[in-house]
Amino acid sequence: MRMKYGLLCVFLAIAPSAHALEAGSPPALTPLQQQAQAARLSAQFLTRYHYKPVPLDDALSAKIMDRFLKALDPDRFLFVQADIDKFMTDSTKIDDGINQEDLRIPFSIFNVYEQRVVERLTYARGLLKQGFDFSVKEDYPFVRDKEPWPQTQAESDEIWRKRVKNDWLRLKLAGKTDDGIRDTLDKRYQNSQERAYKYKSDDVFQIFMDAYTTSVEPHTDYFGATASAEFDISMKLSLVGIGAVLQERDDYTTIRELMAGGPAQLSNKLAVGDRIIGVGQGERGPIKEVVGTRLDEVVKMIRGAKDSVVRLDILPADAGPDGKHRTINLVRDKISLDKQAAKKTILSVKDGDATRKIGVITLPAFYEDFEARRKGDKNYRSASRDVAKLLTELKQDKIDSVLIDLRNNGGGSLAEAIDLTGLFVGKGPVVQERNAGGEVNVESDNLPAPAWTGPVGVLINRGSASASEIFAAAIQDYGRGVIVGEPSFGKGTVQTVVNLDQLAHNSKPKFGELKMTVAQFFRVNGGTTQLRGVTPDVSLPGFSDPKSFGESSYDNALPWTQVPPANYTPSADLKALIPELQTRHEARVQKDPAFQRFVEDMADLKKQREKRVISLNETDRRNEMNAQANRLKSREKITDGAGTGDDDDSADLNTQDDGLQANERSLSADIAIEKARKSAKDVLLNEAASIVADEAALLAGVPKMAAQQPGSPPAK
Repeated sequence: MRMKYGLLCVFLAIAPSAHALEAGSPPALTPLQQQAQAARLSAQFLTRYHYKPVPLDDALSAKIMDRFLKALDPDRFLFVQADIDKFMTDSTKIDDGINQEDLRIPFSIFNVYEQRVVERLTYARGLLKQGFDFSVKEDYPFVRDKEPWPQTQAESDEIWRKRVKNDWLRLKLAGKTDDGIRDTLDKRYQNSQERAYKYKSDDVFQIFMDAYTTSVEPHTDYFGATASAEFDISMKLSLVGIGAVLQERDDYTTIRELMAGGPAQLSNKLAVGDRIIGVGQGERGPIKEVVGTRLDEVVKMIRGAKDSVVRLDILPADAGPDGKHRTINLVRDKISLDKQAAKKTILSVKDGDATRKIGVITLPAFYEDFEARRKGDKNYRSASRDVAKLLTELKQDKIDSVLIDLRNNGGGSLAEAIDLTGLFVGKGPVVQERNAGGEVNVESDNLPAPAWTGPVGVLINRGSASASEIFAAAIQDYGRGVIVGEPSFGKGTVQTVVNLDQLAHNSKPKFGELKMTVAQFFRVNGGTTQLRGVTPDVSLPGFSDPKSFGESSYDNALPWTQVPPANYTPSADLKALIPELQTRHEARVQKDPAFQRFVEDMADLKKQREKRVISLNETDRRNEMNAQANRLKSREKITDGAGTGDDDDSADLNTQDDGLQANERSLSADIAIEKARKSAKDVLLNEAASIVADEAALLAGVPKMAAQQPGSPPAK
């Protein structure tokens, strides 16, 4: 699954490292020869072996140009029409450049982009020297992705004047003084401006290749060295390092979290808020100062081989910039990313005079340590293995039902989706896969008997994609459980990762990797999740906007289609239960204040999303703020900390805007906000658990249906 975001939004949200702006314009970046070679090799592979090959011609070239520009300036704040007109003279030449190993076109565009960033933010900082009249009735069009490019410099200046005025007004409404506002915004804009000096050719190439690959098909990607390393970590849920979560704050690499059991935590030499100002390799290697260094570069320096030594120069959290610092040695070790692994909890649901215990397994991704599995490691980590262990523990806890929470699970290993399905269905077909040649293969699980034979529910939302949809669809097609939530993402394609260096027989990594769509998957009933996703049996409201998120939001997504059904035998037919489950659900949520508040939040968010302009009049904004405050105050009298657990939007609707970005708050305040979001009552999960409890009750009352569940004893 691909998340869409703009580059400007990224660097405005992060406090980057310092750089002397007196140095002039950002350095002009040029492509490396190996990048041009990697682009050509990728093109050769994509045009021959992609599931739906798209010729690299003038038409595709124009699409690449459009996506590249959208990645750089999604809301049209930076470029003016004259820039675009100049760029478009080369819009049909990108294909020629790739074939001729010449990437000057995208790099020249990026160099203009860097200049515009510096120019626009210099102008923004200049505006801070003057005041603003907030009694004027004027609006700011803060969503500009569909607006025309500014025609002139004066028009661009006006857009930025309103942007800065809005930033100022947000802080003013939060109670900041004019001097405080001026300091905060000047620092914000300076940090963002300085980032333009930190870009490398690898950054440009990654953005360009993203534009190219997604112009072919939404889920085809290019991985440079950094992206490839992060993908591997996400799949095996481990890395070799010191076990610390790092964040850029005011030019410093700051420790945000110490991971339990990691070298950093076990050393007792580091604390949250400490700043890393230097990194050295080995016990005697020189320490290189890293103040002002990009976070990804610092991370590379800290990671390394297992059992090797890394030296850190630390400025304590409570010390000033000139405070006393200390040097510590840490031995790198394998760090398990347990927070991203499957976990369990038990929810108790009242059912009349009885109480049903629902075992909830939250699975963030379908991870699998491919390398360890290839090496024959019998203890390699994977999602299905972890879930199997959790099911064993839950059975010991005498649970009545299992609820698999797949919200925002974007997928992962296809093999893991099959193995996970087997834990609930047992031996049999799970998914059908059609390759580029039209050949359909049935992928089955060979587990002799399911690990869990009781009632099952699957909770999904718009962020549930790919492997999540394979699992949910199989559970639904087999009649094995009830699907609850929102319609899923709609990704019905299969990708494989191609190592371009292996193809080119390179002795050292140079070209990166290509994640390419090679097949389409189909449900065992013959349908596909492509475009339409999995439709839940019982629907729950959600915050996702199908127009901007999901397969249907892509203009080049593959169409929905179908193949003949596989030869499978459903475990049961739960369709007869759905009307009663729906009736009970509706009756219950009507009496649930927390759920009704969530419905109100969803309606409010929808209204906010539809707004593309905001008032810059202080009185109007204060009235809006006071209305929000009164709404929150009325809720405080009856609230029990309701949230959704799957989206930050619900939390944002229930907090007053402080006008600050995350890195502008104190670290403790930022962590407290994150903790509050995570600890909020999850109304959707609770309701899903109640639905699964209803499912268990209804199954128990229908002996024939209960007998159909895999592994169930004969009905008497």
